[in-house]
Amino acid sequence: MIPLRDTIPSRHTPLVNYGLMVLCTLVFLYQFFFSRDFQNFILTFALIPARYQYLTAVDPFNWMGRYLPFFTAIFLHGGWLHFLSNMLYLWIFGDNVEDSMGHGLYLLFFLSTGFFAFFTHYLLHASSPVPTLGASGAIAGVMGAYFLFYPQARIVTLVPIFFFVQIIEIPAVAFLFLWFIIQFYAGTTAWLGGSVGGVAWWVHVGGFLSGYFIARLILEINRRNRRGV
Repeated sequence: MIPLRDTIPSRHTPLVNYGLMVLCTLVFLYQFFFSRDFQNFILTFALIPARYQYLTAVDPFNWMGRYLPFFTAIFLHGGWLHFLSNMLYLWIFGDNVEDSMGHGLYLLFFLSTGFFAFFTHYLLHASSPVPTLGASGAIAGVMGAYFLFYPQARIVTLVPIFFFVQIIEIPAVAFLFLWFIIQFYAGTTAWLGGSVGGVAWWVHVGGFLSGYFIARLILEINRRNRRGV
C-alpha cells in the first residue's frame, strides 16, 4: 500500500513541515553529492548504539559525541527510496499535525519523537555497531499524533491487487493501526532472531508510541487550560 494523500486540508501553511522537508533534502544532497568522505560523515552523525559504551570508557565527558547523533541522525538517509518514502509520509501527515499544534510546538514535538524513537532502538540494541539513521522515527511520531488527532480522516491509497492497481480511501485509523502492527511484528521477530541490520523497526515503534502519548498529553493540557484548571 502506498499512501498518496489524506482528505483533511491544511488550515494554515505548514511552514515547519516544509522547512523540515527542505532540511532533509539539503542534507541528503550533501551526503551523496558534496560530502568528501561519505562513510565518515555517516559514522559521525548517525546513531551508533555501541558508541556510547566506547565513549564512556575512553572519553566520558564527550557529551556532544554521545547525544548529538540522536538528533542529527533524523536528517540523514541511506538512499533515494529511503529518502523519498520518508518525505512522502511527512508531506501527507505532517501538515495537519502542525495545524493542531502550531509551528513552534510541532518542531519541538518532531525532534522529541525522533529522540525517543532512536532511544528505543538504543535500549534494545545497545551493543550494535550498525549506524542507524533516517527521519522515519520522528515521522512515525507524527503519525502517532495524527492517529489521535484525526480519526475521521481517510487516506487515499494506491493498492496493488494481483496485476492491477486500484486507488481507494482507507480510514486513517485503520491505515495507521495496520502500519504500526506491521512495524511491531517485524521488530519483534527481528529482535528475537538477533537481527540488527536492515530496517530499524523499533525506531518506528518507539516513534509512533511516543508521538501518540505526547499528543495525548498536549490534548489534556489544552483541555485543562480551556477549563481554567
